[in-house]
Amino acid sequence: MSRKPDDTASADIRLDKWLWAARFFKTRSLAGTAIDGGHVHLNGERAKPARHLKPGDRLRIRTQTEEYEVLVLALSEKRGPATEARLLYVESAESEAARQSRREAQALAPVFDHPDVRGRPTKKWRRQLHYFERKLAGSE
Repeated sequence: MSRKPDDTASADIRLDKWLWAARFFKTRSLAGTAIDGGHVHLNGERAKPARHLKPGDRLRIRTQTEEYEVLVLALSEKRGPATEARLLYVESAESEAARQSRREAQALAPVFDHPDVRGRPTKKWRRQLHYFERKLAGSE
């Protein structure tokens, strides 16, 4: 039994397929792995990849970099442009505010990477490290 593309709004869609179509994950297998790992909750409970979604369901999705709380508005089996994917759900105001504050905190966090670090330190950088260590040891 094949489905017409037009009746996807009334049909049940698998959770992993919807997450992929809504562009939360790059592939369906990544979506399935995240669901199995407990990073996706459907209506407050852990879900399985084959669980069917319907409009009105609430999802909490944790990706590698962000955490979203969304309300499912529409269903789609096809992955389209990002502008169309944003029409499938609406994110809660608290979720957007939390993501924005996390982004700001991450931007303000100090970065301790040395720009010239590629493997073993150079002689100049090693001297600077020794100078810094001696300075710290002398202040204690």
